[in-house]
Amino acid sequence: MAKKKVKKNVQSLGKQDDKKLFAFFAAFFTIVGFIIVMILKKEDRYVMFYAKQGLVLFMGWLIAWAVGLMPVIGKFILGPILWILLLILWVITWINALSGEQKKTWLIGDLAEKIKV
Repeated sequence: MAKKKVKKNVQSLGKQDDKKLFAFFAAFFTIVGFIIVMILKKEDRYVMFYAKQGLVLFMGWLIAWAVGLMPVIGKFILGPILWILLLILWVITWINALSGEQKKTWLIGDLAEKIKV
């Protein structure tokens, strides 16, 4: 009986690690990760939680790129600040995705919850 319990625990660990890996990839690859998760893991709430945050990060990168196109203020002041902020949020999202818990990343977590899929 002990062998069955150990085997069951190992299987549940494998599934948990699989979820963490998919959540990490969804956050890391932003829009591509979101699309992959939509195809493969749409029913998994944990993975979708981080896929939505990855999608919000992608939209943030687009906004930062557009702001960077503005002369002087956008290119030399606002653009670099946005890029650094998004980079920090991106790394925090990776760490949260690998934690095994659904943690909202500051600023993007609330926006991601509003996305209905």
